[in-house]
Amino acid sequence: MLQKWIIILVLPILAACSGQPLQTGTSSPALPKVVAVETFLADIVRNVAGDRLTVESLMPVNSDPHSYQPAPRDIIKVSHSNVLVINGAGLETFIQPLLENAGGSHLEITASDGLPPLPDPSGEHPDGDPHFWMDPNNVIRYVENIRDGLIQADPQGNQFYTDNASAYIVQLQLLDAWIVDQVAQIPPANRQLVTNHESFGYFAARYGFQVVGSVIPSISSESAPTARQMAHLIDQIRTSGARAIFIETGANKDLAAQISAETNVKLVANLYTASISDANGPAPTYIDMMKYNVGQIVNALR
Repeated sequence: MLQKWIIILVLPILAACSGQPLQTGTSSPALPKVVAVETFLADIVRNVAGDRLTVESLMPVNSDPHSYQPAPRDIIKVSHSNVLVINGAGLETFIQPLLENAGGSHLEITASDGLPPLPDPSGEHPDGDPHFWMDPNNVIRYVENIRDGLIQADPQGNQFYTDNASAYIVQLQLLDAWIVDQVAQIPPANRQLVTNHESFGYFAARYGFQVVGSVIPSISSESAPTARQMAHLIDQIRTSGARAIFIETGANKDLAAQISAETNVKLVANLYTASISDANGPAPTYIDMMKYNVGQIVNALR
């Protein structure tokens, strides 16, 4: 089911229904307030909600949803909202306890609903790989789900959300075409990825990369590799001829740096995967994030 009602707070969800339709997208106190869990997801939601709704990110910039520990301020933020948007597919394991602490009722939109997940190579994650957003074509489904959820929460905004979603989907299609063109600069033999953890499966499948291995051989960034797993990754890098190790911002660089030194491959330590940057950084939106990451990958491998 695209949306489901869960317990979180007692507030009128559809207060906007009692008034006259708004002639512009300007936000009103009577309209639903939205919280999206991750920063990249909040940006995607804003592109659909426009200036009609207030959209906040639950997690701050540079937070990792795999290891995030909610703070009291998060309960307050959620309790002041009417709609919660999650990535889904088991990414946000902390959400249910947070909702139980907040109490009340809330409209939940699962952005990834309906997308078939890739299996978790480690077998640790029963819901499969939740990193759907690493392929912009999957984000088109996110946008459709978010559009439908916002229309459910605010029926009077139907045309506004529909138009915004259509315009943003065009941008995502252009992003996908741009990535294809950029990746074409990399010789096919060099299209090999070694990452911090297994978060690039959808990206690799869409754009013709081979994932050689990961420093943390798990969908979750919280796992820790054994000495045997590290030795195996070193052998994989040497055998494959992979040219770089890519890790995301905020990740511990120590293990990747050891492997980089052992294999004599470059370490690219500043990709944005689970979070966008702040407004002054290189990746302040989802589209900027993807373009920045692709630029780093192309520069390292071409």
